[in-house]
Amino acid sequence: MTEKLELTILRNLLCSEEYFRKVVPFLKKEYFQEPVEQNIFEEISDFASTYDKFPTKEVLIINLQQRNDLTEETYQQTVSQINTLTDEWVDTRWLTDTTEKWCQERAVYNALLRSIKIADGGDSEVSPGAIPGILQEALAVCFDENIGHDYVQNVKDRYDYYHLEEHKIPFDIDKLNLITKGGIPNKTLNVALAGTGVGKSLFMCHMPAASLSVGFNVLYITMEMAEEKIAERIDSNLLNVNIQDIGSIPEDIFTSRVNEIGRKSQGKLIIKEYPTAAAHVGHFESLLSDLSLKKDFRPNIVFIDYLNICASARYKGHIVNSYTYVKAIAEELRGLAVKHDLPVFTATQTTRSGFGNSDVDLTDTSESFGLPATADLMLALISTEELEQSGRIMIKQLKNRYNDAAYYRRFTVGIDRSKMKLYNVDDSEGDITSDQEDETYEALEEISTKQSRLDKFSQFTI
Repeated sequence: MTEKLELTILRNLLCSEEYFRKVVPFLKKEYFQEPVEQNIFEEISDFASTYDKFPTKEVLIINLQQRNDLTEETYQQTVSQINTLTDEWVDTRWLTDTTEKWCQERAVYNALLRSIKIADGGDSEVSPGAIPGILQEALAVCFDENIGHDYVQNVKDRYDYYHLEEHKIPFDIDKLNLITKGGIPNKTLNVALAGTGVGKSLFMCHMPAASLSVGFNVLYITMEMAEEKIAERIDSNLLNVNIQDIGSIPEDIFTSRVNEIGRKSQGKLIIKEYPTAAAHVGHFESLLSDLSLKKDFRPNIVFIDYLNICASARYKGHIVNSYTYVKAIAEELRGLAVKHDLPVFTATQTTRSGFGNSDVDLTDTSESFGLPATADLMLALISTEELEQSGRIMIKQLKNRYNDAAYYRRFTVGIDRSKMKLYNVDDSEGDITSDQEDETYEALEEISTKQSRLDKFSQFTI
């Protein structure tokens, strides 16, 4: 039987110092519905305010014995409930987030009940004019105590930040590591741009395979292909087997090789399928919570295949233009990356004009000029007949917040489509740049700004 949330909260207040210190300042007795739970929290809270640490169950029982406001029956029920609070591990981050939502819901519920009572004349000490303030206070419940960075007083924090080694997810392609200074950092949105059949899906399958092979936990969200098809491509990559031959490998050999990959990497890969255009960042948030709670799994990087067939959590596609809709999706995905302190990698398609273009640029971004403005890294994947014959694909930097995008503007990598792999090759044409490309980016920024302004006006009807 699933334990009710209130008991999980109380139990972890007694066994997890990290959780205790994060949430106890924000909890209130009235958030708990049952008198027994209120009694337990009241004792925890009183002890915390006096000694600045959480009590033991023995201390709680002793303090309860000294109270004269409890009946014998209530006392016995409270002691019995305390004895059921066992030390069982729960992911602290998940529980903190869940507790915050619970506090917000309870605060609003209690505020509504109090407001109804005031409006009906049941509270002679408070006038109806106080109701908006009561509701506003409830809606403002939040665990975030940070009210900003004090330039002078927080100087040490800032100095430590400057000298902090940034956590990055490295690539297995040398040039990609070179242009990103070692990989992609957390709290970022990274986008691969390509036309149909160029290699977008291959790129999106190679990258998680590479991350998994060096020990990272990877979450792959697909809305284009089935989970099994994505897994098949990753199998082909990691097993170094032609994708057409995967099904002919004997079961014992296949199982043994996959298990060996798992033992060597120590990372995990979860692939989750959603219907096309039916899932948005709210679904992804729920998935991350479920994975943390049910599988003790927290990804180091999330791949979303792909942006244009995501839904927006804020808008319905039919009531806003494509600029607003795609930009909203990009902003929501980047928000997901920031909130969960991890990088998000996704893909987008080129416009029709860019479909057969051998030199894709930012103006070829499908449907939205707002996407490049939101992304931290944008890479175009380019294939020509000549490149295809030589077993290569060109990667062109469209935007790069990690380094100078003019540094190795274009370069090629090897591609093995039969095994869903990319690999390093010597590239004599590296470090190609042009003033025209810089001008294109500046022009795009101007277009994006103008489009944003026009879009705001389009929201109004006359």
